[in-house]
Amino acid sequence: MSEAEQGADTAAKQQEMGDEKILEAASIDNNPNLDVILNIPVQVSLELGKAKMDLRELLQLGQGSVVELERMVDEPLDVLVNGALVARGEVVVVDNKFAIRLTDIVSAEKRVQSFGGL
Repeated sequence: MSEAEQGADTAAKQQEMGDEKILEAASIDNNPNLDVILNIPVQVSLELGKAKMDLRELLQLGQGSVVELERMVDEPLDVLVNGALVARGEVVVVDNKFAIRLTDIVSAEKRVQSFGGL
């Protein structure tokens, strides 16, 4: 194995160790010291879909206009926390209010990576 390959292998191992430490730190069950950050407010949003349109089309929208989204009716909604995808789910009604039933949680590793490339 050449020095370059050894260096790349060492860097990959260090990256894996760093990722494991991040995931370990992100686990609430394993780290009771996270109480310090558990009260930090975050923005949770649900994305039904997206649409691209020209400014001219946007300005022509009015009450009763319909905007077609790039998502099928039976597809799950995206649950975003501070803009990062953390789960998917379906709309439900609870006590006359809209809610979401989570059907798929993004893996902890992918969630940590999506929060700004930690």
